[in-house]
Amino acid sequence: MKEIAELFFIFARIGVFTYGGGYAILPVIERELIVKKKWVTMEEVMDYYTIGQVTPGVIAVNTATFIGYKRKGIPGGVIATLGLIFPSFILISFVAVFLTNYADIPAVRHAFGGIRVAVGALIADTVFKMMKGIFKDFKAPAIFVVVLGLSAVLSASPVLLVIAAGAAGFLLYRPKKGRGNGGEKTP
Repeated sequence: MKEIAELFFIFARIGVFTYGGGYAILPVIERELIVKKKWVTMEEVMDYYTIGQVTPGVIAVNTATFIGYKRKGIPGGVIATLGLIFPSFILISFVAVFLTNYADIPAVRHAFGGIRVAVGALIADTVFKMMKGIFKDFKAPAIFVVVLGLSAVLSASPVLLVIAAGAAGFLLYRPKKGRGNGGEKTP
């Protein structure tokens, strides 16, 4: 029961800093769950983010659900998810009631401008951390450049890009015929 409560409160604390979406919380997840708690590895979090991209829902919520499930099964997944969304629920309720009356005040507009810049920096930091973990050979940067080009130049569908990148990864990284475990030659 103690770990279930701990899951709720850790994800509630993470949820306080989710302004800007799932990628903005990666540094917080890294500090709280990878470094401090050692509940997951960065590789596992990247896997959860990847799965979160192709499943319905918000990436941060999906990641909380996966980590909670890993720790304590279905109850852990539910509690971690509730912990993550609880601060947002409170904040959105506050905003709906109070902030709409003050949204036109210059100080409030300027504050949100600064927050947007900070979120952009957190997202850029996340992108750099993700790139360090995936660019281990020439194949990954090749997939990255093609997907980035198709997305930026042709505004291709993200769903189709993820499916195509998955197919490319399958073709490029599958073990060669005549090879066994991990692509090593078998005698």
